[in-house]
Amino acid sequence: MSGAARVLEVLTAHGVEVVFGLPGVHNLAIWEALESSGVRMIGVRHEQTAVYAADGYARTTGKLGVAIVTTGPGAANTLGAVGEAMSSGSPVLVIATDIPSTLRVPGVYRGVLHETRDQRAMFLPVTKTGFDVASANDLAQVVDQAAKLALTAPHGPVYVGVPTDFLSADVPAYAPKAAAEDTVLPDLGEALRLIESAESPLIWAGGGAARADAGPAVAALAEALSAPVVTTYGARGLVDHPFVVRGPVHAPPVGELWDSADLVIAIGTDFDGMMTQNWLQPAPRKLLSINVDKADASKNYRSDVVLVGDALTVTNALAEAVPARPRADRVSEVNAAVRALVASDSPEAAAFLDAVADLDVTFVADMCIPGYWMGGFHHVTKPRGLSYPVGWGTLGFGFPAALGAALAGRTVAVCGDGGFLFACGDLATLAQEQLPVTVVLVDDGGYGMLRYDQVVAGHTVSGVDLHRPDFVALAGSFGVPAARVDGFGPDFKARLDAAIGQRGPNMVVVNASLKPPVNTSPRWYRKNA
Repeated sequence: MSGAARVLEVLTAHGVEVVFGLPGVHNLAIWEALESSGVRMIGVRHEQTAVYAADGYARTTGKLGVAIVTTGPGAANTLGAVGEAMSSGSPVLVIATDIPSTLRVPGVYRGVLHETRDQRAMFLPVTKTGFDVASANDLAQVVDQAAKLALTAPHGPVYVGVPTDFLSADVPAYAPKAAAEDTVLPDLGEALRLIESAESPLIWAGGGAARADAGPAVAALAEALSAPVVTTYGARGLVDHPFVVRGPVHAPPVGELWDSADLVIAIGTDFDGMMTQNWLQPAPRKLLSINVDKADASKNYRSDVVLVGDALTVTNALAEAVPARPRADRVSEVNAAVRALVASDSPEAAAFLDAVADLDVTFVADMCIPGYWMGGFHHVTKPRGLSYPVGWGTLGFGFPAALGAALAGRTVAVCGDGGFLFACGDLATLAQEQLPVTVVLVDDGGYGMLRYDQVVAGHTVSGVDLHRPDFVALAGSFGVPAARVDGFGPDFKARLDAAIGQRGPNMVVVNASLKPPVNTSPRWYRKNA
């Protein structure tokens, strides 16, 4: 079997049914092998889109996302998206070809077409690790190892570089072995004593809890302790439960829960700067952490006790071991206060959130003002129901990530006009593959968040007011139906509902300018002393 066919065979053994990629002169053997592989290729128009789409697919399905790209500049084009996958803990495998092994001279840059001095080295800062395949006979084993590593907690992207001639070489059979599962539970004694002494515990659930599908366990622990649950951006929709707070900790009513807690139980989180207002949020009085990585659990706030292990397994065990407490609702009043805050702060944003509140779809938000409102305040009712660029905060994530998320069903991409233009060429992918994506494109004339930053800082407004195309005509030129509305009133709601009810792709362009929410850094309420 050829190396290319063997790669696809190994991916299939890992449950891969779809990959995202762009053909190039060095990886055409993959496209030939795809014809008989049973794996679907979503051909995109830019390599960065390939990784964003693989990331969106991984976040929405929990499966391995795979991007296949070509050598040199093709590989380099992926790096922004790979960094976002790394920061957000997405299991993504990037397979990039490299120049033929027969033309490579170690330590010498010869000027071969697409040659890079060290292609793998470009990826190391933004991946869990990277592999260069040393021989054709090693190809299947390296791809297998890389896939397992991407899917092993803490999840993250892994790079594999393959000299192009290895894809056409005859390679031996390879049978991937199932990864061993570690089910050893940590000793719960110290944790139980810490919980017993706490009167006002708070559960803080992060992306690690979401990736472990730990929602039911978190709900069980919350029920047992009668404890509020705050979710990070990466854990929105982890569980839909009365004890889940429907707003970010950046909102003062939610922040007061943190301040009054005498114990924080952190599940699958590292307390990053975006969620803690760059650690202006005071350290918890006591902190119990559940994390697969002991160092990660205490790198930003010192943990009093760390339970090392899988979030689902350990949280389940803890929920079963703690004595049940009388039920006390500390959340409904907080949620009401959050709703009132949104309504008074920005009626237009409140109308937007109301319009999307009852939709049974997957949302993907970009780094734009409507995306910030969605990431902070949208009530996500299902696990993996919202993808948000929580790590690097990469502008342009929303639309291309939605292409991958849509493989799991109707997806709504919430974008600004500036970020959408980063990948607007992939409207062609959307139309060609007839993916069920509805793009909600909020047109405020450019980079609205940056415009706000300049005004708040007292700077001259510059570089943020952009010339834009007629987005309705642009989408139509690709064969994607589109409509334009003013604001988020009844016309927007009607257009959005109609778009979601259709087959295939479509777009709703909204003329609107929203005030940034309190979870954006210029509006953080905690300030340096």
